[in-house]
Amino acid sequence: MLHVCGYMERKGTVYNLEDDKFKEECGVFGIYSAKDKMDVASLTYYGLYALQHRGQESAGITISDGEKLICNKGMGLVSEVFNSEILANMKGISAIGHVRYSTTGSSNIMNAQPLLSEFKLGAISIGHNGNLVNTDVIRELLEDAGCIFHTSSDSEVILNLISRAAKKGVERAVVEAIEAIKGAYALVILTKDKLIGVRDPNGIRPLCIGKLNDSYILCSESCAIDAVQAEFVRDVNPGEIVIIDENGIKSINVAEKTKCETCAFEYIYFARPDSVMDGINVYESRVRAGEQLFKESPVEADIVIGVPDSGIAAAEGYAKASGLPNKMGLIKNKYVGRTFISPAQELREKAVSVKLNPLKVNVEGKRIVLIDDSIVRGTTSKKLIQLLRRAGAKEVHFKVASPMVKFPCYFGIDISSRDELIGAYKTPAEVNEHIGADSLSYLSIDGFLDSLKVDKGFCLGCFRGIYPLSAPIGVSKDRFNKC
Repeated sequence: MLHVCGYMERKGTVYNLEDDKFKEECGVFGIYSAKDKMDVASLTYYGLYALQHRGQESAGITISDGEKLICNKGMGLVSEVFNSEILANMKGISAIGHVRYSTTGSSNIMNAQPLLSEFKLGAISIGHNGNLVNTDVIRELLEDAGCIFHTSSDSEVILNLISRAAKKGVERAVVEAIEAIKGAYALVILTKDKLIGVRDPNGIRPLCIGKLNDSYILCSESCAIDAVQAEFVRDVNPGEIVIIDENGIKSINVAEKTKCETCAFEYIYFARPDSVMDGINVYESRVRAGEQLFKESPVEADIVIGVPDSGIAAAEGYAKASGLPNKMGLIKNKYVGRTFISPAQELREKAVSVKLNPLKVNVEGKRIVLIDDSIVRGTTSKKLIQLLRRAGAKEVHFKVASPMVKFPCYFGIDISSRDELIGAYKTPAEVNEHIGADSLSYLSIDGFLDSLKVDKGFCLGCFRGIYPLSAPIGVSKDRFNKC
């Protein structure tokens, strides 16, 4: 029996894997503009548009006019949920926005964010990227105390924690809520007169600060700050609460001895290449990963091809280090979403050939080095190799610009279970046989860390099975009786 951070598996035994589900990866955006009186709804729309890669399931915006909060949200892309008429009717001094995708079973409007609730002392809205590991314990205690939940979202748990302590003031209420929860999260919280941002004590999920004239911005990635032509200020520190109101911006640190351990997959896949995250330029880190990949696994070939989009930069690095020509070999249909986030496996398999098509003139008769950012399930990799062989490729050597994914993550990445991780039970040689490549190489963990070139920690749980946080913790009922 294998027991890794709360997950149990036994060969030959079928388990109910519902508890081994990866939750959503999302994007959040917030702006406070009481002095400038900017069009906060439209700016949030553009910010969310820049973060659309982080989730295409639902989108939402809450605005504050200084007295009340108004929320609009729906299923689909930002451009599908909002139009000029809706935005024109959302006038205010501050706003928060959210884009989301979900795992199978939780895709519905009730779980779309931001969440908005009215309480005795006023309205609060919240947008959340990440996943808590002690949600069930806290939810049960809150229900015992009389709370009624309308969604299955972790965010509603946080919202209820804040509301129960709101009589102490919203700032103190947020601090007490953060002291109770455990997990990975980046939060944007809106009240009638404050915008609040929170990053988890390990910094697993990203959050940064921008400034546009006298207005402040909070968002998941710096590319959203660029999208609204604002200036990047800094990343929110692990365990930091940032409070923005008419007096400006202030900070509260709620976690002592914090260590930033950003999710490795932010640099490998999730983040846009034009983002800078915790001092690391995402594009440059991917190019260096490709260079390191050549150092670790050179091969005789004719051309290098990157899998669009997140394999392109690594292919550039591999080609630069090897001296091989970097060619376009796969044409991407820009109107098809990421296959990685399709909830159903059968849809994921059918979508590959619709999404990518080989450029026969460049691949026919060639020995190809094919670079991708990662192999998770192996479905896409196998299909890509088949596509290239049908287009006449002589050899296909598959190079992966990340270490082998072997373990599940419970901090907010949509990989359903260990059964879906091809690296969990197969060796690299077995994976190679499964996908049908002439050879297969992964970037080593040390090589990946070298490519980031920053002396800081990273969450490498999906590679090593060792996480910044261990099993979920309990919270005493006395903690809630004091709220």
